[in-house]
Amino acid sequence: MASDNLITEGLTGLEEVAPDILSLRTLFVNVVFIGEPGSRNWVLVDTGMARFTDHIVQVAAERFQGPPSAIILTHGHFDHVGTVIELEQFWGVPVYAHPLEIPYLTGLKDYPPADPSVGGGLMARLSFAYPNEAINLDDRIFSLPNDHTVPGASGWEWVHTPGHTPGHVSLFREEDRLLIAGDAIITVKQESLWSVLLQDKQLHGPPSYFTTDWQAAHQSVQQIRHLEPKLAITGHGHALSGDMLSESLKQLDLEFEESTVPDHGKYVD
Repeated sequence: MASDNLITEGLTGLEEVAPDILSLRTLFVNVVFIGEPGSRNWVLVDTGMARFTDHIVQVAAERFQGPPSAIILTHGHFDHVGTVIELEQFWGVPVYAHPLEIPYLTGLKDYPPADPSVGGGLMARLSFAYPNEAINLDDRIFSLPNDHTVPGASGWEWVHTPGHTPGHVSLFREEDRLLIAGDAIITVKQESLWSVLLQDKQLHGPPSYFTTDWQAAHQSVQQIRHLEPKLAITGHGHALSGDMLSESLKQLDLEFEESTVPDHGKYVD
């Protein structure tokens, strides 16, 4: 893992969005650490891009006293599970995902290939090269509990937010109405390389080149809006909060068909 440091230098960013919530950007996707600094009880949400294992381990070692209680995956796309096999082996901790996502995490089923025809910018046009193959965690991946609790994270619940993938989940803490959205909503136009480089803070639906069920994706946005989050950490982009978040969620919901669903593409009805 030592060679990772040379590759990841300058490609990460830390954002402390709450006293017990730290977001780490790995190239263009975020991983989230849930837990008080100095705690022995914490969880990692998503594992980012490949080759960032060392950096994630370093951030964790500096912030916490020991390995996480669990790794939670919002979904299994390549940019969210890039280091999960190495981290699971290094820490020896359980990994959890929605049961509908587990076939993609145990080598049984590949995701549908990305659709570069959706348009929107260079990131979308390059998506033909993005991996869609399943990874294989074998017997080290477990289904999230049926009672919607989040293993290792007291006070949190998981919410099924499909559309981007069948088993996509978001995490919600009612106490302070904090949402970890995954890719159900994001705060950067992920199809555009320029937007990704600038990290413009503007609410969007899920990355269109990998989203296969737009009706479910819209329903997930409506579900998130109904939760009335006060702060949202998304899979791509900076955290969004307050009136800007609530007004943006309202606009995204009401204008979803016009602003978010591509005009054309293999997964567009």
